[in-house]
Amino acid sequence: MAYIILRYIHLLAVLILIGGILIENAAAKPSISGEDARNLARVDAACGISMLLLLIVGLILWFGVGKPPDFYTVNPVFHAKLTLVIALLITAIRPALFFIEHRQSEAEQLTVPKSVLLCLRIEIGFVLLIPILAWLMARGVGIPG
Repeated sequence: MAYIILRYIHLLAVLILIGGILIENAAAKPSISGEDARNLARVDAACGISMLLLLIVGLILWFGVGKPPDFYTVNPVFHAKLTLVIALLITAIRPALFFIEHRQSEAEQLTVPKSVLLCLRIEIGFVLLIPILAWLMARGVGIPG
């Protein structure tokens, strides 16, 4: 039963993260209002919390319950997925810092740096690839046979 609950929490965290990334990409423009910056800071905080939950539950699933750790550890598809998750985390730092800096902004308009917009677009690419690798991994693709 713990395995099912953890898998559900893991999936819920993934959906919240993807939703947040999609909202950030839809709302972030080269110029945004102070209110948009405050709202995007909240969305980014939800993304950060969901990513933390995703990582914690993922580690519990890897080492604690469900399939034996070797199912994941020896699988190169899992390592590719993990690499993309880490890359997603690193890519999310720049937008997070920008939104944190402007979370209480009273400015009428803010210029969003191109690097923030680029990082948000790159995050979409990772979000498209990670579920494919998860699906392949869950079906045993990559397990030495």
